[in-house]
Amino acid sequence: QVQLVESGGGSVQPGGSLRLSCAASGYTAPFNCMGWFRRGPGKEREGVAVIWRDGSPDYLTAVKGRFTISQEKGKNTVYLQMNSLKSEDTAMYYCVASSTFCSGFAEYGYNHWGQGTQVTVSS
Repeated sequence: QVQLVESGGGSVQPGGSLRLSCAASGYTAPFNCMGWFRRGPGKEREGVAVIWRDGSPDYLTAVKGRFTISQEKGKNTVYLQMNSLKSEDTAMYYCVASSTFCSGFAEYGYNHWGQGTQVTVSS
């Protein structure tokens, strides 16, 4: 059984930084892509960052230049470095992975989801 376990969430002041980690277990082949989604209070869930199997990333426009997604080489472990955090980044962040096909920022292609880690940006 595949499990995605996130860590690294917490509370931070505006302008601060956090680094989220996601480690997969129960699946040894490389995922076709991995990424991060988030759901803020009263908002729809949205894709934040995706990293494709070739290592190329894609970002939600709102986080470009502030967030960086990376993957540990040869492992199904992905990170999200979040800098210059804003109050609107407050959300539950979910790690996602696809062992079938990648759907970018659409949810339907991701067949594995973590439980989520809370990020709160507040002064």
